[in-house]
Amino acid sequence: MRLCLSDEQQQFATSLHEMLTAADTPAVARAWGQGSHEPGGKLLRELADIGVTGLLVSENHDGLAAEYSDMVVAMETLGYHAVPGPIVESAAVVPTLLQTLPDTRHAARWLPALASGAASATVAMPPHVPFALDADVAELAVCVRDDSVELIDVAATEPTGSIDTARRLFAPRRDTATTLCSDDLGGAPAAAFDVGALAVAAQLHGAGRWLLDTATEYAKQRQQYGKPIGQNQSIKHLLADVATRLEMSRPLLYGAAVALRDTPGNGSRDVSAAKAAAGRAAYLAARTALQVHGAIAYTAEHDLGLWLTKVRALLGVWGDATFHRARVLDAVAGGSRKERADES
Repeated sequence: MRLCLSDEQQQFATSLHEMLTAADTPAVARAWGQGSHEPGGKLLRELADIGVTGLLVSENHDGLAAEYSDMVVAMETLGYHAVPGPIVESAAVVPTLLQTLPDTRHAARWLPALASGAASATVAMPPHVPFALDADVAELAVCVRDDSVELIDVAATEPTGSIDTARRLFAPRRDTATTLCSDDLGGAPAAAFDVGALAVAAQLHGAGRWLLDTATEYAKQRQQYGKPIGQNQSIKHLLADVATRLEMSRPLLYGAAVALRDTPGNGSRDVSAAKAAAGRAAYLAARTALQVHGAIAYTAEHDLGLWLTKVRALLGVWGDATFHRARVLDAVAGGSRKERADES
């Protein structure tokens, strides 16, 4: 099992990072939160042009048929830059859902448009994903339930606010929905959920790295009593703890990507481990960055707030820490029970 990035993946991450740095994503995120979607839409189309939205789409539907690890590389970089919009849903969740459903008609209709960036998609999956993100700007908005996939009537729903102002949430209504497919969904909902959880875990890890980098740079520049605060041992220890936690969680992301590739339908434990670990690391990064910056971090004008609120919002979506830890425990305990049964 190979967990290190290939040269091509490293080059992809570098080019994506350079593009997003030039795009001034904090300004894009603020505009998105204020209801101005043009800068964000332009950025999402640029991401499509370099292949981000087609990574998990098959070649038969004009995609790249890339690895899950390639998706993790992309989402980690998008999280680092706090890119707004339903990118997880458009590039990861809905392509997985449509390609796993027994009914292939919907994949043929929507996947080429998603891969090219001509359309975007969003999804709700109650109970762990009760809201559809940015459903008012997505061409395809679906709700996945245990027994059906439904088209969301966005006009019949009211947006709900989030702690992250760049996230507009829409609660699906079953009484106004149109059934897209029902009964025989196969393993599509479970597969889509795992890919969504992994993509958000990668975003959390990327956001945590930005918070660490920003706090470290601030600690080098901010002076008290004639010296940078970063020279204080206590600040060094705080930042070192974050760096360690992030470094320990990253292999879990790529391990989960390999598990989803090599054992389809059986990678849930690894995905949950990655989501729980990345969330914990990002939360520690957020708390530490806030502490290092002091009072300035509480101001709305400071960019730090964009990442602080994004981390807090992403911690609870696609399954919170309690859910994912329980899923890991169930998988481990189930394996132990099976081993004992085999021995007896």
